[in-house]
Amino acid sequence: MNFYGRRFNLYLLMTVALALGAGCATGKKDKQTAALRVHIECSANLGGSGQTVSLLRSQPVQATITVNPILSEANIVAARLLDTPGGYAVELKFNSTGTWTLEQFSSANPGKHFVIFGQWSEKVVDGRWLAAPIIGHRNATGVLAFTPDLSREEAQQLVTGLNNNAAKIASNKR
Repeated sequence: MNFYGRRFNLYLLMTVALALGAGCATGKKDKQTAALRVHIECSANLGGSGQTVSLLRSQPVQATITVNPILSEANIVAARLLDTPGGYAVELKFNSTGTWTLEQFSSANPGKHFVIFGQWSEKVVDGRWLAAPIIGHRNATGVLAFTPDLSREEAQQLVTGLNNNAAKIASNKR
């Protein structure tokens, strides 16, 4: 039996190149991920358990938050970019654990803020504190909407990445 190593290696090289080229062209949006953390505002005098962050790039505001987030992208089942009068908003729908957590913290902290951090790509520079919606009342709906400090393109990348994460988590549960 004759074996042609060069022909085999060339065939292998072409197959790998084709697979990599096709993968790059087809699935950029499917592979996009995002991270999101929701923290709760706390008193500045909570010795050591709080962290001060700066929100809003145009007119920075300082907020003191709990170090550990109460919700993350692992609790999100869907994200949407909504058109609103004068702009757009991001709407997050949480799973049952996230809904329960949102309800508990919103009922226990009226008048405080949810402080939201987001990262919409793997680059560290593509992450920042996005919003601090005020807690007006108990939220038992499992839905949180906020106007982010993002361009529309960045907001779309965040929503796409969060939905990809949610789909991946849902497929792993099956």
